Amino acid sequence: MPPAMTWLVRHGQSTSNAGLPAVGHGEVPLTALGLEQAHEVARRVLQQPDLLIVSPFLRAQATAAPIRARWPATPCETWPIQELTYLSPARCRGTTPEIRRPWIEDYWRRCDPDHRDGPDAESFRAFVGRLGDFHRRLLAFDGGFVIAVGHGQFFRAYLMARDDGFVETAEWMKAYRSAETARPMANGEIIALEGTAILP
Repeated sequence: MPPAMTWLVRHGQSTSNAGLPAVGHGEVPLTALGLEQAHEVARRVLQQPDLLIVSPFLRAQATAAPIRARWPATPCETWPIQELTYLSPARCRGTTPEIRRPWIEDYWRRCDPDHRDGPDAESFRAFVGRLGDFHRRLLAFDGGFVIAVGHGQFFRAYLMARDDGFVETAEWMKAYRSAETARPMANGEIIALEGTAILP
């Protein structure tokens, strides 16, 4: 059974979200606005969580920090719930979103679940494997209130896969990309799940 309540929290605004040149991938920091959003998320946590799950990426760790400060007795675990690293971080270092745009378009036009942009990039098939792992670990946790702080891209894919099945086809890639770009999670947004249902 899933936890009675699960919050999926997207990290606060990062420097990449703000259009600044990339400084890496996992090392991208929050902006001043992102830090404010992180504190606002923490203010909304009115009861002690049974578990805090955090992506290994810096922007998620920084977003979770105010929650950890408010509820220091809550166990905190780092799970591999980072976003899909489909472009090579080495290739992207120092680039702006505008420079990366044609690379992004080419990747999604290809829609090959096994394609990797470089040795430091991830295939879509591996990404779906991480989605399934998150699902199984969440179902196995015996607790009432779980908060996962990570990335909108990951959480949108998780919610779709939970309903459609954890598949790695080109068709599912296309459907996911269409859904994720049509309604991306906002920085600092919380999606609350009660059991298996999404709360309004």
